[in-house]
Amino acid sequence: MTAAAPDRVDSRRRCKWAGAAPDYVDYHDSEWGRPVRDDNGLFERLTLEAFQSGLSWLTILRKRENFRVAFARFDIAAVADFAADDRARLLADPGIVRNRRKIDAAISNAGAALDIEGGLAELIWSFVPDVRPAPATESDIPTQTPESQALSKELKRCGFVFVGPTTSYALMQAAGLVNDHVRDCWIRGRL
Repeated sequence: MTAAAPDRVDSRRRCKWAGAAPDYVDYHDSEWGRPVRDDNGLFERLTLEAFQSGLSWLTILRKRENFRVAFARFDIAAVADFAADDRARLLADPGIVRNRRKIDAAISNAGAALDIEGGLAELIWSFVPDVRPAPATESDIPTQTPESQALSKELKRCGFVFVGPTTSYALMQAAGLVNDHVRDCWIRGRL
């Protein structure tokens, strides 16, 4: 596997997973790995990572705006107030992933987030790992780390669900706690 290869979109070298699908390229170039420091932004990433479990990330990206509408733009307080009629609405919404356990997890996690002293962002960012060398290829990128295991454990202690160490690490990557753009990726040095 090459570290990064020019894609079909332009001559820039990107992480291989970005491929040439416009949704992936845009997400890679404009969002993945950039620091997210607000509670609602982190709640969105955490929720979407949980919904992605077992599915393609492209599926989630293509439904993302529908998720935002369905989940009140990921406003934690609003989602925490969702009731039975909201659950029914979400389960009937073909624009999102209609998985009862994941929907219930999102609502439950919003309630748990409200109870975190200092806020969700402060808690999550307290698990930033030491800087690691740039990965040469995607095979050098772990699926979980001691920090993501600790974050997962703390989130679960706070009442969160669907937040295993792999999901927690994906959150850390997406929200910029770690920079897992491969060494030759044009974004790597810009973060």
